[in-house]
Amino acid sequence: MSSVKTLVITGFGLNCEKETSVAFETAGSEVERIHLNDLLETPEKLSEFHILAFIGGFSFGDHLGAGTVFSNRVKYGLRDQLEEFINNGKLIIGICNGFQTITRMGIVPAIDGLFQQEVALQHNDSGVFRDSWVTLKVNPNTNCVFTKGIDLLPVPIRHGEGKFMAISDEVLNTLEENGHVALRYADPVSGEPTAEFPLNPNGSQNEIAGICDKTGRVFGLMPHPEAYLSPFNHPHWTHQKINGSLPEEGLGLKIFRNAVEFCKENLV
Repeated sequence: MSSVKTLVITGFGLNCEKETSVAFETAGSEVERIHLNDLLETPEKLSEFHILAFIGGFSFGDHLGAGTVFSNRVKYGLRDQLEEFINNGKLIIGICNGFQTITRMGIVPAIDGLFQQEVALQHNDSGVFRDSWVTLKVNPNTNCVFTKGIDLLPVPIRHGEGKFMAISDEVLNTLEENGHVALRYADPVSGEPTAEFPLNPNGSQNEIAGICDKTGRVFGLMPHPEAYLSPFNHPHWTHQKINGSLPEEGLGLKIFRNAVEFCKENLV
């Protein structure tokens, strides 16, 4: 059987390429890291992969707004190849800056078609950069293939522009009604979504932390599942070990395992 192949785009201030690569490799995928400039020179190379990852970092120093410059370069340099990639049933994940990038590019949620921006990630209500751990609640009605089999997921965040906002009430209602909402910020004790700061660290509408397109194959989220690959990444791992609740692996890996398993079943 052929291997699942993942492309991780790098360069221009992105800085999560190693963690993201390890996440997909641990999940069973072959991974290639390619600088954006090199990909733009050979856009046909995108067709060789099953999964495309837009990673975290600070592309182009967040000038003009987080993800803006990067998304424009991809949108106008890879537009046809990206559309073909999506139409061929392949997977895309955007994490943190990657989420900001793919929303600005308009490939998620893509309610009215590709390359139209319908949502945005704005400055946190707190007015400051947040670096902490949060708890995510998976929407049981989501179409997202990346979140299958997950209920609650503790993960870190590292962002200053993470407040999820829809362009209109109509778009927000469509997201809710049609399974686009994948993740919400939640109370770690009750497991219920919450608007309370700092559990909701940025003031996101409807506590939304991650969304997908209508197929569930294009997925973006602000928190960093690639930063919870080992049980020892968790800030409370010593307590977990004492009380017997230390997981065998970092819970963030499930996101990447779901993606690779989907590709094995449907694309290779």
